[in-house]
Amino acid sequence: MSIVYLVRHAQASFGADHYDRLSGLGRQQARWLGEYFAGRELRFARVMAGTLIRQQDTAREVLSALGDAAGELVTHGGLDEYHGEALYAAWSGGADPRRHQRADYRDYWRAFREAMTAWSEDRLAGVPETWSEFGARVRAALDEAARGAGRDDAVLVVSSGGAIGRLVADIAGAPARTAIELNLQFRNSGICELIAGAGSLRLLSFNAVPHLDQPGRRQAITHA
Repeated sequence: MSIVYLVRHAQASFGADHYDRLSGLGRQQARWLGEYFAGRELRFARVMAGTLIRQQDTAREVLSALGDAAGELVTHGGLDEYHGEALYAAWSGGADPRRHQRADYRDYWRAFREAMTAWSEDRLAGVPETWSEFGARVRAALDEAARGAGRDDAVLVVSSGGAIGRLVADIAGAPARTAIELNLQFRNSGICELIAGAGSLRLLSFNAVPHLDQPGRRQAITHA
């Protein structure tokens, strides 16, 4: 059986004017992940990431740590995250999400959860894509990453928490509210393992951080 290692990007620059870049800690998280894969002697038959900078740089840091075992990075826009600022703006009437984040972090996430719920129920107007369109394009990208993988192949896919939460919920046959909850609890550089075979995908593990759950690294476990 082939295994797809579905990885959330490492810590980005949450609350900054330019979120789509890794923090210094994020780069370290990704390097530790690459070292973890190298220690397991993994060689990836295919490596795919979304087109966002935080996704690509996470993949590149992992590949750098893998050295000679690294594969070639391919990008696919289907793995990109949903348009979070557009969803928040549609729900809030155009409010600035970064100002809300800085003023009240906890209240921001309460509001964002409400925006996500409204989106999943098709109650938001003027958004770049519907909930259904989002689910279809991330699943199409994942299927492409897994397509043609050999029985013993490993595939590395780097995406974002919302995309991964949606994929895992859909694979498990869970409702939209589960996808939203999975999104909001996903850890930076967390790993999901999927079994790929016979045209189907099955969940093997979820949101694991063995490269961070070690002495001296627990403070490096982050969510945003």
